[in-house]
Amino acid sequence: MLSITLPDGSVREVAPGTTPADLAAAIGPGLAKAAIAARVDGELRDITRPFDGSANLALVTSRDEEDALELARHDFAHVLAEAVQNLFPGTQITFGPATDDGFYYDFAPKDRPFTEEDLPAIETEMRRIIAKDEPLIREVWSRADLIARWNKQGETFKAEWAAELPEGEELTVYKAGNGPDAWLDMCRGPHLASTGKLDPNAFKLTRVSGAYWRGDQNNAMLSRIYGTGWLNKKQLDEHLFRLEEAAKRDHRKLGQEMDLFHLQAEAHGSVFWHPHGFTIWRALEAYMRRAIDGAGYQEVKTPQVMDARQWEQSGHWGKYRENMFVIPDEVPNVEDEGPIVSNDAQWMALKPMNCPAHVLIFRQGIKSYRDLPLRLYENGCCHRNEPHGALHGLMRVRQFTQDDAHIFCREDQIVAEVQDFCRLADRIYKDFGFKYSIKLALRPDNRFGTEEMWDKAEAELRDAVVRAGMATEEYGWEELPGEGAFYAPKLEWHLTDAIGRTWQVGTIQSDRVLPERLDASYVGEDGERHRPVMLHRAIFGSYERFIGILIEHFAGKLPVWLAPTQAVVATIVSDADDYAVQVAAELRKAGLRVETDLRNEKINYKVREHSLAKVPNLLVVGKREADEGTVALRQLGSERQQVLSLAAVVEQLAKDALAPDLAV
Repeated sequence: MLSITLPDGSVREVAPGTTPADLAAAIGPGLAKAAIAARVDGELRDITRPFDGSANLALVTSRDEEDALELARHDFAHVLAEAVQNLFPGTQITFGPATDDGFYYDFAPKDRPFTEEDLPAIETEMRRIIAKDEPLIREVWSRADLIARWNKQGETFKAEWAAELPEGEELTVYKAGNGPDAWLDMCRGPHLASTGKLDPNAFKLTRVSGAYWRGDQNNAMLSRIYGTGWLNKKQLDEHLFRLEEAAKRDHRKLGQEMDLFHLQAEAHGSVFWHPHGFTIWRALEAYMRRAIDGAGYQEVKTPQVMDARQWEQSGHWGKYRENMFVIPDEVPNVEDEGPIVSNDAQWMALKPMNCPAHVLIFRQGIKSYRDLPLRLYENGCCHRNEPHGALHGLMRVRQFTQDDAHIFCREDQIVAEVQDFCRLADRIYKDFGFKYSIKLALRPDNRFGTEEMWDKAEAELRDAVVRAGMATEEYGWEELPGEGAFYAPKLEWHLTDAIGRTWQVGTIQSDRVLPERLDASYVGEDGERHRPVMLHRAIFGSYERFIGILIEHFAGKLPVWLAPTQAVVATIVSDADDYAVQVAAELRKAGLRVETDLRNEKINYKVREHSLAKVPNLLVVGKREADEGTVALRQLGSERQQVLSLAAVVEQLAKDALAPDLAV
């Protein structure tokens, strides 16, 4: 008999061959109906897979949403593949994983690539398969039998993959149904017990794209069909609503409508900032400078290009070179014949981060323990060689500017410095109206440094958050194994936007490796040389991405202090032109960014145009307002209009336009 220990500590004795489903049924019919999978000794498994031996068991239900969603999405992917092969005989299948909000599957069509016009028919066939309630049966096959089966079916991609899996690895397949012609796919699992466990109204196929086999552009081009999958229709509807909202808020669309920036192929991954967009940038930069000046940072500026030997010494050349733009240190050949660059050139690189340069500043002159902590800040422009296909508006670029700082401190100062940073980040995010959670990313497999060094660094970050009172559920405190940088653990700040999406922005990392590699030191109280600890930190992350997040969070309706144009004075009749110019001048004197609209257009047209441009304040003036020294104030998002004296409107708008750190 096997001993199965349940979460409450009770133990059930069962016969070999018993499954978690059998045990759920023995406990009660309600649990048998609710259980959809099992965690056996922590491993997520099919509920119909027999126990291998005595084990700890936790039954999974739809209330265990993370596990339930992963299972459902994986099943939707398999049902998608079966539906496609039913409708388009001769199509080969490759891979079909679950994703963060759904699933996809890559196909090699027999005749033509799939298009979005194919999706409705595929959805209908998927619902038919779900209604059949086919059992999903796990089987273990030998490598030879599996390869033979794939070759017989003309599944060359699956046969190639099966042949390359490591020797000794158990090769599992899942059959949909019991018959000899049951649909088959190679998969580690787990899956739900049958297709009927899926809600046929809880998925939607969303789009089609191309994808290379195994991600290699030298391989065959496949058709990738994406879908979103959920546990029930309510979840799907909520997700589709979020997608619709996200499309409305897309920073690329709003950036064009508001004339903020553009991107083009002549500078892949680099942003062309227009005057209005750069006004937002400058407002953020001024805000951040006030914040870091008040927190005791000193601003520096470092070179864009540094010798490869410096990057070798820092460790980035060996571990990060594929993401760096590398350039030869020589004058290029200007003749028509011959290579542009010789084979003898020394190599340099555009900096992908600022930290090694900040160490070089720290090393200038002798530092004493009394000089620490030394907080060096830089709005540092960096370049990273991201693949073209990964670039996405402002959110993922090749050239970006970080609000970057490095704190050089003694061992006894680390916790206090991190604690202070937590409070600074808290104030800044709240100034922008964001809620956030804090995560501690722990040591990755590929890393520098000793275990003792990592133990100490992780404990210090954890202790700082505890002392700041933020290691709580309110702050979404969580630890993330394996997600730290190669040189240090890090704290991460994840912002939640207006439609519930999360964005990882701020970070602070405790690093003892780089000061060692670049020979940074200070003279201690004992007169001996000591290594400083280096805290890498950022709050916006990058200006580009943070501006993209702000545009989408506010749907373009930025707070007045960030709005490129804070007010427009628009005339109803040309007789009010001189007065409109006077109103604008008074507002500019009060520090506002103001434009006038004196065009010979109807006022309703002007109101609509400036509303679409997300101008927060529209001041309408006509002959009556000019005679009385008043303005009609229309604020974005409000249906009502206020008639105020010029002095009152200047006072009100000047107050509204103050940055949150100045409006105290």
